[in-house]
Amino acid sequence: MPIKESTYKAPFWARKGFVSTVFSGLARKINGVEQERERITLPDSDFLDLDWSFAQEKSNKVIILLHGLEGHAQRPYITGTAKLFNDNGIDAIGVNFRGCSGEPNLLFRSYHSGATEDLDAVVKHVLTKNQYDKIYIKGISLGANMALKYVGEGNDLPKELKAIIAVSSPCDLKGSCDQLLSLKNKPYAVRFLGHLKDKLIPKLDQFPNNISVADFNKIKTLIDFDNVYTSKAHGFRDALDYYEKASCLQFLPNIKVPSLIINALNDSFLSADCFPVKEAKHNPNLFLEMPKYGGHVGFIAKGNIYYNEQRALDFIFNI
Repeated sequence: MPIKESTYKAPFWARKGFVSTVFSGLARKINGVEQERERITLPDSDFLDLDWSFAQEKSNKVIILLHGLEGHAQRPYITGTAKLFNDNGIDAIGVNFRGCSGEPNLLFRSYHSGATEDLDAVVKHVLTKNQYDKIYIKGISLGANMALKYVGEGNDLPKELKAIIAVSSPCDLKGSCDQLLSLKNKPYAVRFLGHLKDKLIPKLDQFPNNISVADFNKIKTLIDFDNVYTSKAHGFRDALDYYEKASCLQFLPNIKVPSLIINALNDSFLSADCFPVKEAKHNPNLFLEMPKYGGHVGFIAKGNIYYNEQRALDFIFNI
């Protein structure tokens, strides 16, 4: 308990994971979301850009939205949720992780799947700024892992934090990386790696004592990137140490905030350990839903409101 039986019915044309994933990432459009950007300074003097959108009437509720690897707060999986929640009386904040808002961040470090210190800074800022009575967090992919880790790793959580929704969560980072490196996912892996390396290039000049051109030239795969950069920039021994320590799977038994995971069974990015059945059965605060279809963040539904977005809204209204 509690494994949730999914009611998601994918359109016939979108039942293949590849189709739903690619369509949702490249073809989906969201209109009608007006975002206002706010820059906050982090404790280490770096910055985060937050993109706010508001309900029509003043709200005492807000949802914090966390994007996936190399995403940003204008991606349709962020703005789609923001629009639905705004239309239902809830403010929304699309968080752009370090270096993801269109401007390089200031430090050698950037963001990673387990960087809950940045999420904690956002939550504290939001409470100081607006005094919301209820805060929700919804994470997508990398952001989903971060959100679940945040509420399970022993942080002093505010009483205002009422729920977590995690979509397409790579709960076991090593397993998910192995899946991304498989032949079936090569187009995705190549795309992700290209974006990551492009962002790393300016740091070669900015921080020559931290990374060399020779190091950069060793990066041929995503795990190489995590060995050469992610691990070293964020205090891990190597990529495997990063995957082990940043994966949310180990923290799921400790979660005390109602948390919903929606992971599609045909998500090619997820390994078997990314479906935490045992953990959900033994934690009354952890709800696991495993739709047959949906791919990776591809829960296409009528009216351009995705199933995971409506599910998130229903979840917070019913906890």
